[in-house]
Amino acid sequence: MGEPVVVGRVGRPHGIRGDVTVDVRTDLPERRFAPGARLVRQVADGPASRPAAGAAGPADAAGAADAAGAADAVGTAAGPGSAGDSGAARAAGPPGATVLSVVASRWHSGRLLVRFDGVTDRDAAEALRGSFLTIDSDECGPAVDPDDEDDDGELWWDRDLVGLHARTPAGDVLGEVVDVIHSPGGEILAIGRPEGGEYLVPFVREIVPTVDPAAGHIVVDPPPGLLDLD
Repeated sequence: MGEPVVVGRVGRPHGIRGDVTVDVRTDLPERRFAPGARLVRQVADGPASRPAAGAAGPADAAGAADAAGAADAVGTAAGPGSAGDSGAARAAGPPGATVLSVVASRWHSGRLLVRFDGVTDRDAAEALRGSFLTIDSDECGPAVDPDDEDDDGELWWDRDLVGLHARTPAGDVLGEVVDVIHSPGGEILAIGRPEGGEYLVPFVREIVPTVDPAAGHIVVDPPPGLLDLD
């Protein structure tokens, strides 16, 4: 089994039939919370891990990162970025973990409402409040959705990006990607400098024109001032 990948966090109950609001932590909630999807419930005070691999993709595929466990995906604006994990993969958890099966989900006033099998009243929904919803990283599926005709194929999981060496078009070494930060404005690559500290680089095509996991590097073409550190 891989590490847990957080795709959402349960919020307050909605109504009296067991629906809950979900703080979405994935780029593709319509797939991750599709009817029949199975998610592992992790209690909020359980072990948490750093955000991990999402998928990088084009244009406005931006998504929110996961606060605990591995990030389901990263997204970017107008450039390479990341997309959510593909499909409603089967969720497997550690012994004693609670596996929740999605019965239905819908958007209401900008919030995702989800109903889980066996959660039929407000009290049962309240008992889930604050829980993280995870999948196993080994079951994220491919970053690229083969059924998406609008997908240009430029998608990578976060785990494919972390560890890549960053250099400028002239070949100057910047460092190594140590994290993918999911912010409301888009994804940011944290690049650890050999001499210490980090560069924070927006993950957009104009600035990161080349992503080559097979070759182990990315190319960063920074605008003036981006790499200036105090």
